[in-house]
Amino acid sequence: MRNRMCGPWWENRLNDAGFRLTNPRELVMSILRNTDKHLSAEDVYVKALAVNPSIGLTTVYRSLDLFTQIGVVQRFDFGDGKARYELNRNPLSKGHHHHLVCMRCKSIIDYNDFMQEEVELMKKTEKALSKKHHFKIMHHTIHFYGLCNECQHAEQKMIDY
Repeated sequence: MRNRMCGPWWENRLNDAGFRLTNPRELVMSILRNTDKHLSAEDVYVKALAVNPSIGLTTVYRSLDLFTQIGVVQRFDFGDGKARYELNRNPLSKGHHHHLVCMRCKSIIDYNDFMQEEVELMKKTEKALSKKHHFKIMHHTIHFYGLCNECQHAEQKMIDY
């Protein structure tokens, strides 16, 4: 049996919440750890199926729900009818980031190259919201919706045509 203190942070969180690390959960976590994409449950399922043909879609959904409940994974709704998942503290990610979501092609760009003015504005906004609503802000997520560069060009070509 693996020493609990030697496991990754997410495994410790799972144990602390009273859950076992099962093979399907470990597989789902491995998939999330090895991507910087925002995967849907179906995306995770397809990747998991290639490794373990006996895994079920329900198992993937349950694993993702559990990981979300214990704060290991974040669930996002980018308006395309599919929940997307991203591992917190993913070694492939660039840390805290926001999302730019293309409303046409549904691509998602992680945005983390903040300018100092943006950081200051966000800190000021959080401080003001905290004071106004007597609310301790722990973290935030911001999504910007619009058109990516490729879709802007495609739209312009349609207009020019």
